[in-house]
Amino acid sequence: MPFHHFRLCLFLSFLIFLGMASAQLSTNFYSSSCPNALSTIKSAVNSAINREARTGASLLRLHFHDCFVNARIFGCDASILLDDTSNFAGEKTAGQNANSVRGFNVVDTIKSQVESACPGVVSCADILAVAARDSVVALGGPSWTVLLGRRDSTTASLSTANSDIPAPTLNLSGLITSFSNKGFSASEMVALSGSHTIGQARCTSFRARIYNETSIDASFQSSFQANCPSSGGDNNLSPLDTQTPTTFDNAYFKNLVNNKGLLHSDQELFNGGSTDSQVNTYRTRSTTFFTDFANAMVKMGNLSPLTGTNGEIRTNCRKTNEVVLAVCSIHFF
Repeated sequence: MPFHHFRLCLFLSFLIFLGMASAQLSTNFYSSSCPNALSTIKSAVNSAINREARTGASLLRLHFHDCFVNARIFGCDASILLDDTSNFAGEKTAGQNANSVRGFNVVDTIKSQVESACPGVVSCADILAVAARDSVVALGGPSWTVLLGRRDSTTASLSTANSDIPAPTLNLSGLITSFSNKGFSASEMVALSGSHTIGQARCTSFRARIYNETSIDASFQSSFQANCPSSGGDNNLSPLDTQTPTTFDNAYFKNLVNNKGLLHSDQELFNGGSTDSQVNTYRTRSTTFFTDFANAMVKMGNLSPLTGTNGEIRTNCRKTNEVVLAVCSIHFF
């Protein structure tokens, strides 16, 4: 075994040993171990959004789809970033993720930069949580304090991703149940749904709404049919908010009141049900929406995170450290 490989394996083993130190989430988790972690993440996020504004919505969605899946151990654990292995099928091909979730290359870039500064210290799960916050801020939305110290999972669950991530076809009761299963109130569900003020959706996600539903503005309906045929064009993209698609604001709720929600699940929030009044409030009071959204994001980011000796700090967000160390064991042991 070449000496430089030997040194690399010893270094990786040392990092994993260090990563077993016990800790809980805190605001200053990296203040000593990686003091430039947050500024590094923010700079990389801003650069990515400057290149493509849609990236902000993609990073926010990655965090949401990560936190909403309960694998072997629960919470925001970066399981969504793992590629398939011989031991498990990853979550990237789940129904609500396939051909849809994106931003993995941006996360890779961020991870590479923080690894260069602080090897084996900053988790992929924390990168997702911070990048989501920084994305919202970069697009004009509210900020919030991200507690840090999450660790990364060593597995993923395709089946749980398929069952846990809310589908765009859900009605109001289904949405309330889906979020309640994660500990969120109906009010928090509405606030978090406001993330659809940015981002885009595939034709296959809203075709049934624009061709079969009646609670939809006629001109809005026809404009989307032009880009989403009744058959074919499944991956054609349209903005969730046509008014300000790359600005995080309360236009989403204004759209709902005018029957211009793109997804069925969006319009269900304002369709004669129990959440109508909250949508109306957010429509006229953006500061209230911002406050509620930020609070709900803090709660979501704290969904049973891995801490202490649970999980690991991946050196590559797409692979568990076992995969990396397997190479070492082949040569060394």
